[in-house]
Amino acid sequence: MPSEYAKTLGGKLRAIRQQQGLSLHGVEEKSKGRWKAVVVGSYERGDRAVTVQKLAELADFYGVPIRELLPGSASAAAAAAAPPRLILDLEALQHLDASEAGPLTRYAATIQAQRGDYNGKVLSIRQDDMRTLAVIYDESPTTLTERFISWGVLNSEAKGDVEESEVAGA
Repeated sequence: MPSEYAKTLGGKLRAIRQQQGLSLHGVEEKSKGRWKAVVVGSYERGDRAVTVQKLAELADFYGVPIRELLPGSASAAAAAAAPPRLILDLEALQHLDASEAGPLTRYAATIQAQRGDYNGKVLSIRQDDMRTLAVIYDESPTTLTERFISWGVLNSEAKGDVEESEVAGA
């Protein structure tokens, strides 16, 4: 019978895997057989004990800090909440010049760490985040939104959302 700790740890492993859009077989394929689907599944169910070394290797494979997998830390499932309308494309962000996009990259990494959101593809941000970034970039939220859209890192619908927020004084 799995312990509550093992079940919680397994739930976190499952949440990270699912955030990344991977099936158990997808993990096996992506890892080129390093992580067998049956083994990862047994870790996720809490049926099999995972060593600290294996957990560290699995965290590295998923690209998340090991602390995000440990029970008692911020839940990776918290990132599954309904996303706001401001969506950053993290993959596009990786291809931008660091001298210009560095502050946005660091800000996004901080949000990911706080939320335990390591899907690596997109990140939802709030209106308050855009206002904070506008201060960092020394631009209005509307101007910065247009810049991020032109970079291809922010969804084009965001412009209307940010403008509405500025008009409302929110």
